Amino acid sequence: MILITGASGTVGRAVLVEVAGSGETHRAMYRSQEEAAKAPAGTEAVVADFSDRESLMLALRGVESVYLVCSPMPELVQLEGNAIEASEAAGVRRIVLNSALGAEDYGKSFPSWHRRVEDRLKGTKIAHCILRPNSFLQNLLTYYAPSIRAQGAFYGAMGNARTSFVDVRDIAAVAANALRSSQHDGKTYELNGLEALTCADVAERISRYAGIAARYVDIPAEAQRKAMMDQGMPEWQVTALLELQEYYTGGRGGALDGMLQGLLGRPPITIDRFLKEFAGEFRGHAASA
Repeated sequence: MILITGASGTVGRAVLVEVAGSGETHRAMYRSQEEAAKAPAGTEAVVADFSDRESLMLALRGVESVYLVCSPMPELVQLEGNAIEASEAAGVRRIVLNSALGAEDYGKSFPSWHRRVEDRLKGTKIAHCILRPNSFLQNLLTYYAPSIRAQGAFYGAMGNARTSFVDVRDIAAVAANALRSSQHDGKTYELNGLEALTCADVAERISRYAGIAARYVDIPAEAQRKAMMDQGMPEWQVTALLELQEYYTGGRGGALDGMLQGLLGRPPITIDRFLKEFAGEFRGHAASA
């Protein structure tokens, strides 16, 4: 039995699709009955919370492999630690941990939180595989598309820093394989895409495939902080995102190593394919009509 935590999240949902498609017996963990009701046919759904040990133990009953992911929040270390502790008590044999690029040596923001979880997992006797993905292509839809639709532009303080974007569906394929096989036990994989692109490059590709004039506007980091605060984002999240941006502007997000292609046994999903698929998401209502 495989348990997929975070089954309603961006990556967790994709892992669920992969595992369900493989025919493996599996269970999907959700935080509410409303979310659990949306589980795909053939999936056993369970409602549990990382902060509730009793619910975790019920979710882990009969489980051999766990895909572990948590929303990026200050409590991440404690919550995922709870899941690891419960997995030990339940006799789980394998955990595939969704970590983050930079967890190896970046002492700030989300990567530093993930590193503490990695170390906690490595201190157990549970077989494990750690995935450290680069920025998601899906982030283009979440963070760039709204302002592109409204203003024809997206904003940041990235300068000419490059990012090797990766599609969550490729991360999910790697995770699903690692959940099913001991071949990846003890391994840590940094997952990068096929191209290292600047934000200006991304704007050009969006323009090309969406048939619009999209621009990237570079702004000072403090102006970006103010904009995020004005949108009502909590201060801890604003600080964490800006610290993560520092990691990328430091030239450490543009690695090209072929690791992902080797794990998949095929070329990863490219930004060109992604933008062809989701071109309509970047167009304003008038342009889509």
